[in-house]
Amino acid sequence: MSVREIVAIGHPALREPARRLAPEEIGSPEVQALIDDLIDTKRAANGAGLAANQVGELLAVAVVEVEPNNPRYPYKPPIPLTVIVNPEVEPIGEETIAVNEGCLSVPGLRGELPRFAAIRVSYLDRDGAEHTEERRGLTAGTFQHEVDHLNGILFVDRADPTSLATWEEYELRRREEFERRAHEIVERMGS
Repeated sequence: MSVREIVAIGHPALREPARRLAPEEIGSPEVQALIDDLIDTKRAANGAGLAANQVGELLAVAVVEVEPNNPRYPYKPPIPLTVIVNPEVEPIGEETIAVNEGCLSVPGLRGELPRFAAIRVSYLDRDGAEHTEERRGLTAGTFQHEVDHLNGILFVDRADPTSLATWEEYELRRREEFERRAHEIVERMGS
């Protein structure tokens, strides 16, 4: 297990769709080591999730986890560690919520974008077991963000360009209002 370098916007791996894994590949030492490295790297960077192409690996693997009191995302509800292999997201309904996102591969920048308020996510876990779950609110947004990565899409592609702000400007001018909305989303949707 090790902390890997997170590639930044402009790196070609962030724009390539990741290769889906055959079920028999998931248990290989290489894929299991990648999963462990993604967990270590995400935790070291205080991220909410990390996709394999963010460390330069074009495999359809990501991890999602929000630990309590995450300093980057104090408004996000906790999400237990979830390893998602070959994930697919399907919206449940048409409702969207406006979220303000950042990304470990787009350092120093945040922006506002719509995310589906409720999704069904299907994936294989690190043992190859199938899962289908419903996720709502900010948690649904986190899963959508990571699946976008695996499809070569960055949050800035979906963001309102006029909403893009450095972390410093976000802290100064937008954080309070967004966190108020985020708390309302969590209260209304439970996540």
